Amino acid sequence: MSVHVIIGRGATAHATALQLAESGDEVRVVSRTGGGPEHPGVTRIALDAGDATALAEVAAGAATIINCAMPAYHTWPQTVPPLFGAILSAAERTGATYVMLGNLYGYGPVDGPLTEDLPLAATGPKGLVRARMWLEAKAAHDAGRVRVTEVRAGQFLGPGAFSTFTALVLPKVLAGHLAVVPAALDTPHSYTSVGDAARALGTVARDERALGQAWHAPVVVTSVRTAATRLAELADAPPPQLAEMTDRELTLLGTTAPFWNELWETHHMSHRPFVVDASRIEKTFGLAATPLDEVLTATLRQAEIPPRVLTTA
Repeated sequence: MSVHVIIGRGATAHATALQLAESGDEVRVVSRTGGGPEHPGVTRIALDAGDATALAEVAAGAATIINCAMPAYHTWPQTVPPLFGAILSAAERTGATYVMLGNLYGYGPVDGPLTEDLPLAATGPKGLVRARMWLEAKAAHDAGRVRVTEVRAGQFLGPGAFSTFTALVLPKVLAGHLAVVPAALDTPHSYTSVGDAARALGTVARDERALGQAWHAPVVVTSVRTAATRLAELADAPPPQLAEMTDRELTLLGTTAPFWNELWETHHMSHRPFVVDASRIEKTFGLAATPLDEVLTATLRQAEIPPRVLTTA
């Protein structure tokens, strides 16, 4: 039995903790609030992971530290470096393998499919900080100070996931209302289910072949319209009503909350074809993406959907 420390209490942290605990391993979930799944194999710990000394004490004896932490979206350039630096330090002190849950922002705008060997050429602040966090961890790995790997996921789908699709499209489609989306509706996008991200994290955490490299999590490539249409069909809801958010609308929303202004940096990911090549993780570890219908059905089953709406599909 191995011991894993998971930092964060979001959907992917939750799913990863459950998957590892159900395999018989011991899991310690660390978050400021002490949240996390209820399971005999999971211990929930209230702790600021930015305190490297305290985190190292919690991680004593752990085989891995899995970083699923995510500060408020608009604060990444300020809050991510000290937090991730503390987690990296705790991994170095304890000898635990450091596993990072990353994303695709670090690549910046790319023409053609994204592969793991592309340069990290981001120009925006969130992409730059995510690229920097990986490069600093990779440098520590190359120097022999710590063992590091990263899983880079696409936009999240699935039970408990938070993304523009789950927040802005899913509830409107189920209610039969118009969904105004800050994305092109018919261009291909790459989505990762939280379950697939969790499987990828658990796999690379326990396999020597993953070390020193970044891996794309399994993805489903589809459009907003196609995903929304399948969601409506599976839920026996009316056909989706969708509209692409205009630049003016996004600008006006930016005056109401800082989150909206952050979407300009990722405009190339939401308004141009954004296709991720995840073949390397499938060829190496046998991890394929869960079909879209299965992910959407699981989402519906977790949500509080009236029986007359949720079908048995």
